[in-house]
Amino acid sequence: MAKTKENSMEKFVSFCKRRGFIFQSSEIYGGFSSCYDYGPLGVELKNNVKRAWWRAMVQENRDIVGLDASILMSPKVWQASGHLTEGFADPMVECKKCHKRFRPDHLEDKKRCPECGGELTGARQFNLMMKTSVGPVEDTASEAYLRAETCQGIYMNFENVRDSMRLKIPFGIAQIGKAFRNEITPGNFTFRMREFEQMEMQYFTNPKEKARHFKKLKEARLKWYLDLGIEKKKLKFHEQTPDELAHYSKAAFDIEYEFPFGVDELEGIHDRGDWDLSNHSEHSKQDLRYFDDQTKEKYFPHVIETSAGADRAALTFLLDAFSVVHGGRTKTTESAKEEEFVLKIDKRLAPIKVAILPLSKKPELAKPAQEIFDELKQEWQIQYDETGSIGRRYRRQDEIGTPYCVTFDFDSPKDKAVTVRDRDTMEQERVKIDELKIYFREKLGD
Repeated sequence: MAKTKENSMEKFVSFCKRRGFIFQSSEIYGGFSSCYDYGPLGVELKNNVKRAWWRAMVQENRDIVGLDASILMSPKVWQASGHLTEGFADPMVECKKCHKRFRPDHLEDKKRCPECGGELTGARQFNLMMKTSVGPVEDTASEAYLRAETCQGIYMNFENVRDSMRLKIPFGIAQIGKAFRNEITPGNFTFRMREFEQMEMQYFTNPKEKARHFKKLKEARLKWYLDLGIEKKKLKFHEQTPDELAHYSKAAFDIEYEFPFGVDELEGIHDRGDWDLSNHSEHSKQDLRYFDDQTKEKYFPHVIETSAGADRAALTFLLDAFSVVHGGRTKTTESAKEEEFVLKIDKRLAPIKVAILPLSKKPELAKPAQEIFDELKQEWQIQYDETGSIGRRYRRQDEIGTPYCVTFDFDSPKDKAVTVRDRDTMEQERVKIDELKIYFREKLGD
């Protein structure tokens, strides 16, 4: 199905709200800037993205384990990591009239506020860390920060994980968790937010072998997106130039995607060298070097990082699967005159796997259809819908990406079978009711 130019962000954002994927945070109070809530379908999609990442990263690898570190950590962590210095700050200007702040490189007129026309101050460095306080008294002793990235929690637990799991280099530690950045110019829906969720893995290697591991991880991360259905022509690698590299980075590649608002970063693969462990070792006075009992070497492991956003990945999978169809896919009067939306998303990521649609609300059809629903929901996230024409119900399921629809019709009580419709091919197949679980296990996998 061809994607059209009408897949605009405006139409897409409206679709996400209407179909229960993503809502503006605090909407009844006018909204809260750059914060979003995941609706009933959105939370299922995002959870499926995280499950797919965890499976590929942890479950399918023998040398990578998981972690869930605290969001709040000692401020000394952020001092040592450089987040409280100008290294983690953006230049900004402030309007003297409305007091809104802007990045100067995003402004055409460097002297006047784009919102109210007021005079702008000169550029100053603005730290992106979100500050909070811990304890009953708000003083400098209780000052803390919401973490700006999840990887620091991994470095804090490097020795704990290594010792408790009896790991030898090379090995990785993976984590999914919330991070917070006081972005000056967030935007483009959920692409850049102040509260977001990261999916990061830090792979600890011998510096002599890291080039091989870097190449392997770089290829694996691109393959993950392709395997889950992202269009290959919209993905590419961007190698960061020396001017773009973070101060700790030896090399970095970004996986970029062609969004409706332009090509931008989807995930980063970074060679962080030994900066993190050696730096924390120096500041904490704890020896974080690794001793290789085979070679008798003692060294700081080098780190290869894969850093992806769960929100950004979910947005990308949604955008890539979102299609507008004119003339209708179903042979109904209402669809022939309207444009239809179809979410051709991978079955593993689809929020709803199967929809149960009795052809009539009459008890002789509705009751056994509900029994099928109760049986299948034990294994999959499914939906029951008996409202409206069957064509309109198909359309609703196509919109939210449901791979299969099960229709319980007037022949079903007699032949003990139902009609299963495939979202992508629209082909229909008659399947025995007592064979449905086996059928969907083959089609959907685990």
